[in-house]
Amino acid sequence: MYGSYTGRSRPRGRAATGFRVTGTAAVCAALLLAGCSGDGDGDSAPVVGQQPKEKDPYWVNPDGSAARQVAAYEEDGDQENARLIRKIAEQPVGEWIGPDAPENEARRVTEAAAKADRYALLVLYNIPHRDCGQFSKGGAADGNAYRSWVDGVAKGIGDRPATVILEPDALLHLVDGCTPQEHHDERYALLKGAIERLKKQPATKVYVDAGNAGWQSPETLHEPLWRAGIEKADGFSLNVSNFRTTAVSTEFGKKLSVKVGDKPFVIDTSRNGNGPYEGGDPAETWCNPPGRALGEPPTTTTGDERVDAYLWIKRPGESDGDCKGGPKAGDWWPEYALGLARATK
Repeated sequence: MYGSYTGRSRPRGRAATGFRVTGTAAVCAALLLAGCSGDGDGDSAPVVGQQPKEKDPYWVNPDGSAARQVAAYEEDGDQENARLIRKIAEQPVGEWIGPDAPENEARRVTEAAAKADRYALLVLYNIPHRDCGQFSKGGAADGNAYRSWVDGVAKGIGDRPATVILEPDALLHLVDGCTPQEHHDERYALLKGAIERLKKQPATKVYVDAGNAGWQSPETLHEPLWRAGIEKADGFSLNVSNFRTTAVSTEFGKKLSVKVGDKPFVIDTSRNGNGPYEGGDPAETWCNPPGRALGEPPTTTTGDERVDAYLWIKRPGESDGDCKGGPKAGDWWPEYALGLARATK
């Protein structure tokens, strides 16, 4: 991640690679990860359920990293740590669609959500030249590969309800100079095309990522958002994987909304409970900062007509990158997850 621009690193899809469960339930968790989720004989009931739909209509994954960690702690009799991680496991979080089988993965998530009478929350993070060669570098090989990938996601969603967070950082890296100029025209076209393709699905909402309140200003963002096709999107997202407070993000979002046709927005509150970290190297305050806390639980009842939802887009407990003793970006890090839960008021 381009740390000097107050950015953040990104999970690489489902974070299945390198998953580390602490406890003797690791073998069971590995089986769950492989897909043996207990649909057969009922021996392994989920450790978490869904939130009340009127409070939060998004799907809680009963086989997510946090849920598996709860199961491991409970297997070991560690009820205190299980209680702490439940603060994460019981909330809906974003499902980051991986690069290899987008149609199957989007179908799996949206079908599971629909079966539970909930909406899917998907994050698309596969734009070519992603993350400027930093911790989460990669992305589709070229524009055609990306268009094909987005088409697969859309087909996998079908007519099931889904909210898509489109390409965290992609627009901001055009604005802050991180992405080389020769890629700008293509990226704008890819973002615009992705919005148009996804909006062909009858129950899909799309929010284009617009960074965070500490990265750029509304004055520098509104024209790039128009160029990326914001008029056909449902709104924009703020604070993905970052730590700006909800109050600050809301104020920032309202200023930006006025400049983009009064579009509403969603805020990632997954780790903003204590606000941003002010210590250490200013270029790395975004990467696994200590002393952070979980923010407001996900909900579509925000009390503000411009704020469509508070969402946990970044999955709390997954690493920002191999900094401050963390594993690679997107890997589950139980020690950090426990720190977030303990610090939460």
